[in-house]
Amino acid sequence: MEINNLEKFRNTIASGKTALGAVITLSDPAVSECAGDCGLDFIWIDAEHAPHTLETIKAHISACRGTDCAPFVRVCANDPGVLKPVLDLAPAGVIIPMVNSADEAEAAVAACRYPPRGIRGCGVRRAIRYGKDDLFEYLKKSETEPLVIVQIEHVDAVKNLDSILKVPGLDCICVGPCDLSGSMGKLCQTDDAEVNQVIDEICRKTKAAGKLLGTASAPLAPWLARKVDWIALGSDWGFMAQGFRALREK
Repeated sequence: MEINNLEKFRNTIASGKTALGAVITLSDPAVSECAGDCGLDFIWIDAEHAPHTLETIKAHISACRGTDCAPFVRVCANDPGVLKPVLDLAPAGVIIPMVNSADEAEAAVAACRYPPRGIRGCGVRRAIRYGKDDLFEYLKKSETEPLVIVQIEHVDAVKNLDSILKVPGLDCICVGPCDLSGSMGKLCQTDDAEVNQVIDEICRKTKAAGKLLGTASAPLAPWLARKVDWIALGSDWGFMAQGFRALREK
């Protein structure tokens, strides 16, 4: 939908470019507006590890309107009750953490789609621009929007990846290196050879299945080698702290 710049995000990837973004943890929507005005392709509003509320999520999503930046929201759980009010805010995509099986991936897709495909409750408002857009045209678009993005961040998910990738309606795999490494007994050892071998396997299978591939990690070079479609290279607080430290050192 134009309201959330998803089409622009998709066009960036279709052109062969890697979409660049940042994780948003701070509550002020000016952070997201700034990210959009600075040319980022997307933001990752983190409602799993940051103290966001539905009000702050809504403000960040709205702040992207008028820019070319697509707002994604990572929810705290694969739960229809958690996803439903976020979906009604019309984000470009939802990121669902710790999806470890095909059944869990199917549940994620079902929660994000209206009947008959899924179980999403119908209470549209912002997505039809408060009545300006036709409801039934929106419902047609909602069959493929927002993006359903599941995080592969546990060795159990890696074991089940082949079946997860076969779930109809699953748009994208997001690799979670830190939690994945933790499930291997090597928390945050993202330079470990075994961890990277597993990450390479996830990326290879995802691309072969024709799914989008994304992550929030750094540095960029190894992820470009894995043909990542989108990547958040840092967070709002991280970039701010980096700037403060650079100023102090200078």
